[in-house]
Amino acid sequence: MIFKDYYKILGLDTNKVTPEQVKLAFREQAKKYHPDVNNGNDQYEDRFKDINEAYKVLSSAQSKRKYDRMWISHVGKRKIAYEVSKREKGSAFSEFFTMFFGEDEQRKENDSNINVKKKNPIRGENVETEIEIGLEDAFYGVDKRISLKAVDGILKTFAVKVPAGIRSGEKIRLLGQGKKGQNGGKNGDLFIKINIKNSSKFRLDGNNLETDLYLSPWEAALGKRVNIDTIDDTVAVYVPPGIQSGERVKIAQKGYKDGQGSRGDLIAEIKTVVPKKLTEEEKELFEKLKNISQFNPRNDK
Repeated sequence: MIFKDYYKILGLDTNKVTPEQVKLAFREQAKKYHPDVNNGNDQYEDRFKDINEAYKVLSSAQSKRKYDRMWISHVGKRKIAYEVSKREKGSAFSEFFTMFFGEDEQRKENDSNINVKKKNPIRGENVETEIEIGLEDAFYGVDKRISLKAVDGILKTFAVKVPAGIRSGEKIRLLGQGKKGQNGGKNGDLFIKINIKNSSKFRLDGNNLETDLYLSPWEAALGKRVNIDTIDDTVAVYVPPGIQSGERVKIAQKGYKDGQGSRGDLIAEIKTVVPKKLTEEEKELFEKLKNISQFNPRNDK
């Protein structure tokens, strides 16, 4: 077995060195003998391994003291020329290092090197996007197809099943449709956020739906039973006499789905509409009403 002169390997003339001097010497030698700058020459590769071995021993105060004691005991002041150490195939450390630290330590170091070199599987990143769907589609559910441009620039089309009664802001998850994993890792997922767009008839407010109920002045004054369209059928609603524009009528259980087998309410807001054009008879009737009515909306509280 060759006793390794770790100081000489690092280009140091004495063992009276500080940790910082050891580090600087290691950097200088490692840069000089790195295999990448020497075209992968096997001799330089072994020399580079000895440099790493020397730095491991001398950079630790405890192992440096142990090495210095062995040096005095086995070598003394004799000069030993550098000689490339023998190693088992694939081993990062020499026989001397094994004797110095023991086989268990070498095994741990070798295992550590293997783990560093081994590429761990990395899961791909999730991808998020959002789409807009109509209120009726959200209520009944719908099958959509969306196209997204992947990282490589290729346009990919996905089939998305939107469940009935989905909430605005909820996300649909497509497993494995995100970015690709690395080193055998699983692909990420694709999350699609659903934004619900109000329709021309209905507005979504939580579990409730809102709509407008248009009345003529005489219907609002006299009261009337009218048919009103809900999102899934038509119901009859009684409008009481004297209802005011802006007041609201509630139709229970005709709103949006609440996700628990029930529904919110349909809220109909009254809007009184005056005819833009009057027949002569209608005009005479309105004139007559004006003359006989004591009602003044500006004074009535």
